[in-house]
Amino acid sequence: MTAAAVILHPDRPIEGLDDSKRLSAKRREALAPKIRDLAHAWAVVHVHAPEIDAQNILQATLSAMRHAVCQLSCQPEKILIDGNRMPPGLPATAETIVGGDALHACISAASILAKTTRDALMLAAEQDYPGYGFAQHKGYGTAAHLAALRRLGPSALHRRSFAPVLAAAEVCKQQAMF
Repeated sequence: MTAAAVILHPDRPIEGLDDSKRLSAKRREALAPKIRDLAHAWAVVHVHAPEIDAQNILQATLSAMRHAVCQLSCQPEKILIDGNRMPPGLPATAETIVGGDALHACISAASILAKTTRDALMLAAEQDYPGYGFAQHKGYGTAAHLAALRRLGPSALHRRSFAPVLAAAEVCKQQAMF
């Protein structure tokens, strides 16, 4: 799971920012270096599977959001958060905004950095864990990903607390017994 925080520079607007889900992968990849170059500050945090398993996905997400904000080279006066959950322990006043990545450029920029960073991690995972198709599904629970899980069992990247991973581990365990 990857989270990002961005403070945009008011004198350096970035054209084309939008909800990362509405942008093509090519467009996100073109915008990411512009965001890193033109933003006043940015930070990206990645949480690995064992930490997510220990906390649960919601708590790990909220923790990653707080860590991303705290890692900014300067602190914001106000924090805008995409969604309806407020991370505890933020260093400034904050507001949650459902659909915020389509409404606020700073949230769009953070969403783009988080998604492109995660996609790059998944491309690297393809090399370390061949056969899972990480380069294609980017870790999402597609039919092909679930089939690979059943065939190969969970990798070190898979969250053991995620029901399809648990089921695949059980299938592999039963097959090894016979």
